[in-house]
Amino acid sequence: MRQYPADRIRTVGVFGHGSAGKTSLVEALLFDTKATTRLGRVEEGNTVTDFDPDEIKRRISVTAAIAPIEWRDTKINLIDTPGYADFAGELHSTLRVCDAALLVVDAAAGVEVGTEQAWRLIAERNLPRMIFINKMDRDNTDFDRALDSCREAFGKAVAPIQFPVGHDRGFKGIVDLLSEEAHCFHDNADGGYEIVEIPAELEEHCARYRRQLVEAIAEHNEELMVRYLEDDAISNEELRSELTNCVRDGTVIPVLCGAALGNRGIQPLLDAIVDLFPSAAETDAHGTLTDAEIPLMPVADGPLAAVAFKTLADPHVGRVTFLRVYSGTLRSNSHAVNAARREPERIGQLFHVRGKEHLNTDSITAGDIGAVAKLGTVMTGDTVADPAKPIVLDGMTFPSASYSAAVHPKTKTDLDKMGPALQRLVEEDPTLKLSRDPMTGEAILSGLGEPHVQIALDRMSRRFGLNVELGLPRVAYRETISAKTVAEYKHKKQTGGAGQFGHVFLELEPTPDADFAFGERVVGGSVPRNFYPAVEKGVRDALEHGPLAGYPVVNVRVTLTDGSYHPVDSNEMSFKIASKEAFKKGILQAKPVLLEPVLTVRVTVPDGSTGDVMSDLNTKRAHVGGMSPNANGTTTIEATVPAAEVQRYATDLRSITQGRGVFTTDFSHYQPVPAHIADQIKAAAKPHAA
Repeated sequence: MRQYPADRIRTVGVFGHGSAGKTSLVEALLFDTKATTRLGRVEEGNTVTDFDPDEIKRRISVTAAIAPIEWRDTKINLIDTPGYADFAGELHSTLRVCDAALLVVDAAAGVEVGTEQAWRLIAERNLPRMIFINKMDRDNTDFDRALDSCREAFGKAVAPIQFPVGHDRGFKGIVDLLSEEAHCFHDNADGGYEIVEIPAELEEHCARYRRQLVEAIAEHNEELMVRYLEDDAISNEELRSELTNCVRDGTVIPVLCGAALGNRGIQPLLDAIVDLFPSAAETDAHGTLTDAEIPLMPVADGPLAAVAFKTLADPHVGRVTFLRVYSGTLRSNSHAVNAARREPERIGQLFHVRGKEHLNTDSITAGDIGAVAKLGTVMTGDTVADPAKPIVLDGMTFPSASYSAAVHPKTKTDLDKMGPALQRLVEEDPTLKLSRDPMTGEAILSGLGEPHVQIALDRMSRRFGLNVELGLPRVAYRETISAKTVAEYKHKKQTGGAGQFGHVFLELEPTPDADFAFGERVVGGSVPRNFYPAVEKGVRDALEHGPLAGYPVVNVRVTLTDGSYHPVDSNEMSFKIASKEAFKKGILQAKPVLLEPVLTVRVTVPDGSTGDVMSDLNTKRAHVGGMSPNANGTTTIEATVPAAEVQRYATDLRSITQGRGVFTTDFSHYQPVPAHIADQIKAAAKPHAA
């Protein structure tokens, strides 16, 4: 693939709801530009961008994949993104580097949840965008209904520049509103078409759609608006020129239509991408050098600045880092610096990526996208720069994890390999978080949802030959006391030589303000002062496992009040054992109770789902603290909920709100567990007892 200057490069993210046909559309774009020689199908597992075994198995995209194509002496870097919320991190990384967005909408279903979520992220970055209404050759399609759903969801800026000739199985062409011509598709699915006159029966439709388009364009040009109101003719060339300006500033969202699987309407879409979307040369970029912000020009001879936007563990070549070059030229077999971490980097063989295919190249110039293997320190979001001018580009933010699972190895061999393998997963996917529960020792993998975590572990098992089991993490329960008591224990052991003797009286009382406090109130030296640390250590050892279910004991004050000692047989070990046993005895006398962690949960949902979400929270023993209406048609509910009740809340909320709800959690406090639930916890804890 030859090198292109920045003004001949378009980098376009392809977004939309799952199953809207994004991957099939990219497949058709590849075929019509001669990048491939056959049309792959998702159902057959032979598409260019869904090459991962998990994608082939599930028939959905789970990672963003790059597919560069060439059309009209222009390089178009397509980035096919997943459509499901579990893989939203891929949308964030794609949006960091693309210059425009193509939103794919199912002609029968209209705007869906994934479409709305992608639109929201695209709008936050204020990217130029256009909409492609796909699957026009399927049953029950309705272009007008799909167009209306886009306008309802995204506003009056949505305007068609095409409309279909025929529908369902009779979809045979499109009418181009800018040229006022009809395109009649070939029957052999080669992507071609013949230009013909607009059928007489569609002239009324053409006039209506063209009026909508002219109004949308003229609204942002005072001169054209005056001419439109005065019925003064506006030429197609003027409309096309002004539409380009409107698309690039986001004031008009053009709508096109077609059928990816039938390869219909694809070439007009390619023309629109080249004509209406901005080039890489028009992208504003800024970097930071020694705390000063500097503008970056997308020129090949500028200072090198490239952002790493994706990391992939390739089973054949190792870790692959995907880069977008914003300034300068990145060359194979050269030296650079990880400007974000101030670490030197050796750049090996560069290559362009098309799905799983690697196309070697000597360099990647400003505005383009490429990849390199085996970088030492560069992680997603880092900047690769010239060592003499280490410019740092903005990184990227990712959504917070909302679902956690405990990962257990099946064998000792799996245990040895699991840690490094999990670390590789986290390096590859920044939306995954790895931690270890200090109490249970469980390895906890957190992600954006249950399928996200499960697919990540399937990938790990396949790559590294690991066998692991997935389960819910053990809840961090605690135990405490609810009454004051005094306990005595005498440890006495005679073994023929020097024996062991330790005797203590411990006073136990609840202390809500501290996890643990230790003191002494010994009178007359009944316990020598040098044994006080041993007494405290014995109590601390006993705190680790409470009597109810083996969970740590908290909120207790222990005071050493009395005891006795033997001048020969007493030692630190004797008093440590005595205090540990006295504490165990005392806690049973002090009415022990089980405590559970409580979280503050903030749930933001569409107004129409508020009642269902409230009802569900009530079944989870939640206490709702308040509701706050938001300006965008959503409501935020704040509640406190026991942590055990919301371990699968990411899945529950997605089901209730069809994926439109989001939530965050923060630890709030501990509270006593109701008696009937405490019995269940005690029974479940027996297999884990120390």
